[in-house]
Amino acid sequence: MECVATVNQQKQKFYSLTPDHVIQAVEDTGFLLTGEYLQLNSYENRVFDLYMEPEFVSEDQKALKQRVIAKFYRPGRWTEKAILEEHEFLEDLKKEGVPVIAPLLLKNNTTISQHNDIYLSLFPKGWGRLPQELDMEDLKSIGRVLAHIHNVGERKRAKHRPQLLVEQYGDPALDILEHWVSPEVKYRYMQAAEKILDVLVDLLDPSDFIRIHGDCHKGNILEFEGELKKHFFLMDFDDFCMGPVAQDFWMLFSDEKEQERELHAILEGYKDLRHFPEHQMQLFQPLRGLRMIHYSGWIARRYEDPLFPATFPQFQDYIYWAQETEALEKIAWSL
Repeated sequence: MECVATVNQQKQKFYSLTPDHVIQAVEDTGFLLTGEYLQLNSYENRVFDLYMEPEFVSEDQKALKQRVIAKFYRPGRWTEKAILEEHEFLEDLKKEGVPVIAPLLLKNNTTISQHNDIYLSLFPKGWGRLPQELDMEDLKSIGRVLAHIHNVGERKRAKHRPQLLVEQYGDPALDILEHWVSPEVKYRYMQAAEKILDVLVDLLDPSDFIRIHGDCHKGNILEFEGELKKHFFLMDFDDFCMGPVAQDFWMLFSDEKEQERELHAILEGYKDLRHFPEHQMQLFQPLRGLRMIHYSGWIARRYEDPLFPATFPQFQDYIYWAQETEALEKIAWSL
């Protein structure tokens, strides 16, 4: 399944997705919709919550409770093989009893379709709520979920996903940020960023890398009530990659004051199912710095998307770069 349009042509189609395009694309995969839909909050992709016609729901679709989530992948980011590796990881996790939202099989007998040169996948709607506050028992439970994910993740390698290395996540971001960082703080920003990346070059060992979630923050966790206790599952494996397990820990910390206590709780649950490599604790801070650099590079690369200037208007302001510089320096000089 090859895209015949250029990436720029695909992007223009992606930016101008209309309700008619969305509904037609989903119905072409074998689902009959009412026309009601809600666009969900997603900057990288375009994601929609859609309602199915109840009288035409097939036996296979009844478990979906008449709702389906359509994910239109941003052109130029992932190849078809890379998307299918995301889906394969989710299926591997689902088969092992890990609570995740795996993609649906479409009428073309695969989990990916193409409409107007844009890749599309459908998912069941995840029923749960974002946790407002995580206590130590919650973090212990999340630690067990992470261990289960990592146990499955280490069984195969992802050949078409990125590796969490400086040359893939850090250097390309700095190259583009050369043209974005405010000149008043540019030297300081680059100096701090380069120090963080130099540290990571020495610390990151690809032999430690397994399939990981890659973007494990509290906004990607849903909780639901079981018969006896709360349960948690991770959403949005769009950033899944080959990397160190430490990457799936540090984004769960509230702040520096709470980090030690929260880490202890997560590890208490994690070590019930899996050994944690203690040497990776030294990665928490530099990985935080790498994410900041990569995140700013991501915004810069996406600024041609009409959604981004409206969402991140401060990105071109001095104050944004001054704050980013101070945060990077704090990390850099702590290493």
